[in-house]
Amino acid sequence: MNGPTGLGTSAARLRPPGASAAAGGRTGALPVPPLHCPDVLRDDPALGAEVNDRLVDWAEEVGIHAGRLDSLRVTDFGRLMMLAHPGTDDPDLLLAIGRCTVAAWTADDYYCDDRGAGAVPELAAARMAIAATVLDPASFPAAYAPDLRRAIRSDPVLVALRSAREHLGRYATPTQVARACREQLSMFQAASAEAVWRCTGRTPSVWEYLVNRQMGSQAPILALVDAGECYRLPTRAYTDPQVRRAFLKAALASALVNDLYSMARENAGPDQDFNLPVVIAAEDGCTLAEALARSAAVHDELMRDFEASAASLSRLGPPELARFLAGVHAWLAGNRAWHAGSARYATTPAY
Repeated sequence: MNGPTGLGTSAARLRPPGASAAAGGRTGALPVPPLHCPDVLRDDPALGAEVNDRLVDWAEEVGIHAGRLDSLRVTDFGRLMMLAHPGTDDPDLLLAIGRCTVAAWTADDYYCDDRGAGAVPELAAARMAIAATVLDPASFPAAYAPDLRRAIRSDPVLVALRSAREHLGRYATPTQVARACREQLSMFQAASAEAVWRCTGRTPSVWEYLVNRQMGSQAPILALVDAGECYRLPTRAYTDPQVRRAFLKAALASALVNDLYSMARENAGPDQDFNLPVVIAAEDGCTLAEALARSAAVHDELMRDFEASAASLSRLGPPELARFLAGVHAWLAGNRAWHAGSARYATTPAY
C-alpha cells in the first residue's frame, strides 16, 4: 500500500479546506471540543523533566528511537508519568511505569503506524505475536528456543518490552506485573486487527471500531495505578465484573482522548490512521466538526458512567478499591492534560 486508501482517503476528504496539523488542543483547523474530565492534582515540572531525561537515556540504551531521540524527548512521556500518577513523587517508580508506557507506544509506532520507523501493516500481526512472547514468555522446545532468543535480542522493540517488564518487577508484585502484561496482550491483538483494516482498505463501522479501541486502550498503564502508589488492589476486586466494567469505561475514555488530540498527526502523512471522529464521519455522512462533537459526547458519556460507578463501588468495596478508582480518575486527568500539551500532537508533529 503506497498511498492513502479506505478510511485514510475518507479522512483526507473530510478535512476542511486549509486545515493543518493540530496544535495542542486543536484538530486541523478544528478545536478539540471541551471534554468532561477532572483537573490534574499535581504539576511538578522538575519531577517530570527528571523522569523524561531518564526515559530518553533508557531508550538510547535499548536502541529504540535511534536517530530520533530528540523527538522522543519533546514528546515528554516523563510529564505524562508525573501528571497521571500524582500519588508518588518517586522518580524511580515513575520511571518503571514510564518504561512500560514508552515500550507500548513504540511497539505501536514501529510495527503499525510509522513506516519511517519500519512499520509494515502486513507484518504487524506476526510481529505482535512475537512481542507477546516477551510479555508472556513462551515455553519453547530446546531446539528452537535459541532462535526466539536471537529474534528478541535483534529487535530493539522487543528488547525495550523485556527491559520494561523486568524493571517493573522491581517495584510491582508478580500479580501486578502479570495484570499489566495481560492488558498489553489485548492491545497487541487490537493493533493486529487494525492492521488488517489498513491492508484491506476497509473502514470499520463505529461499533466495530469501539470494540477494537476498547482492547487497544490505555488499560495496560491504568492497570498499574496501585503499583504506582505502592499498594496492592486485591485480585478479587480487580476482576469483579462491576469493577471491570467501570475500569474499561475509563480505559476507553482515555483512548478517545488520544483519538481527538492525535487526529492531525495521524491524518497528516501518507499512512492515515483510524480514530473515532473519522469513522463516525464516514458512517454518518456528517462533517468532521460534527463527528468531533459526537466523539466528545461519547467520551463524556463514558466518563460520567465511570464516575457514577466509581462512587458506588468505592462505598461498597475494600479501601484499596476506593483508592484505586480515585487513582484511575487522577490518571484520566493527567492523560488529558498531557495530550493537550505534548509536542507529539502539536502543529508540526514531533515524528
